[in-house]
Amino acid sequence: MKKLTGKTALITGGAGGIGKATASAFLKEGANIVLVDLFAESLAAVCRELDAPDHILTIKADVSKEFEVENYVLKTVESFGKIDVFFNNAGIEGKVAPIVSQSVEDFDKVMNVNVRGVFLGLKHVLPIMTKQGYGSIINMSSVAGLMGVKGSSAYTASKHAVTGLTKVAALEAAKTRVRVNSIHPSPVNTRMMESLENGANSVKPEAVHKQYIKGIPLGKYGEPSDIAKLVLFLASDDSAFITGSQYRIDGGMGAL
Repeated sequence: MKKLTGKTALITGGAGGIGKATASAFLKEGANIVLVDLFAESLAAVCRELDAPDHILTIKADVSKEFEVENYVLKTVESFGKIDVFFNNAGIEGKVAPIVSQSVEDFDKVMNVNVRGVFLGLKHVLPIMTKQGYGSIINMSSVAGLMGVKGSSAYTASKHAVTGLTKVAALEAAKTRVRVNSIHPSPVNTRMMESLENGANSVKPEAVHKQYIKGIPLGKYGEPSDIAKLVLFLASDDSAFITGSQYRIDGGMGAL
C-alpha cells in the first residue's frame, strides 16, 4: 500500500528544486499534487518533467498576497475536494550583507514571502483541514530558523518566525487532529544556495561553497531528494503522533 494513496497534497514553491523533488516523491506514493509558484513557465516545465498530467494541478500565485492564497486553496478544494497535506515551502533568500548594509525594501521583501506567505497559507488551509478533522502541514524553515547566520539577517529572522508560527499553529490545531511541523535543512544543492554563494562572493562562489561545507559534519550539501524523504514522512501516517516539532535535516550541524 502506498503511503499517500488517494490523498491530495498542496505544495507552494512547487517549481523549485525541493518542491519538485517532493512532488515526485508524493506522486510515487499515490497522491494528487497541486503545485503553486510565482513563475508559470517554471511550473509548466516541472509538470512536463513529472509527466503525470491526471494527478497534477499547477496554479500561479504570489504567496504574499492574501487573495491569491485564498484562490489557490479554493482551486485545490474545487479540483480534488480536500487538502490532506500542505507543504508550506515557498521562500526566498534575500540579500547577503551585514545588517547595517541591508535595505528596508529587501528586508520587507523577504519577510513578505517567508513569513507572511507561510502565515497566509496556514490561515487559509487550516480551516479546510479543521473541517475535515485531519491533515498534515509541513512548514519550510531552515537551520537559520534555529541559529544565527552572519550576512543573512532577513532570511534568519524570517525562518525563526516560521519556527514560532509552527509551534502556535500546532497547539491551536491539535484538538482537530491537524498536525503542524517544521523542517530545518542545512544548505541544499538548489538555485537558492547558488544565489547565496554568489551573493557572498561573486568572484569566487566556489570558495563560499567550500566554507559552508566545512560547517557540515557529513561534509556535503543535502540533496532535494533528502528533504523530500523527510517531508514524505511528516506527510504520511508514519508520523501520526508528531506535531509541533522542529526537524533538523542538516548533515550534523546541530551537533556542533
